[in-house]
Amino acid sequence: QVHVAETGGGLVQTGGSLNLSCIASASGFDDYVMGWFRQAPGKEREGVACISWSGRYTYYTDDVKGRFTISRDNSENMLYLQMTSLKAEDAAAYYCAVDVGSMSTDQALRNDHGMDYWGEATLVTISS
Repeated sequence: QVHVAETGGGLVQTGGSLNLSCIASASGFDDYVMGWFRQAPGKEREGVACISWSGRYTYYTDDVKGRFTISRDNSENMLYLQMTSLKAEDAAAYYCAVDVGSMSTDQALRNDHGMDYWGEATLVTISS
């Protein structure tokens, strides 16, 4: 069983920045692809960014490229998402997820249903 927990959400103005963190209590953490996903009210959940087990490979949805950065610290079982130049459309519940299977990093971004363990989300609200 893997426990996943996100922190760092909050209220931020348009154009501002926010940093999300996620801790996953998983043995073998450094073997797993991890990712950030989000779901806005009335919309389907979508992949935001995913990172390979080593951190070498990262993939982003087009909407956040150049604005968001995903990273991980395997020594601390931590996953991060740095968000800058935030827009109104970035407002959503942000989920951290772990894939203990065999998806590649880019597959994980497009296949949220294939992720195995999920946090309960942290809410990001954008004000104008």
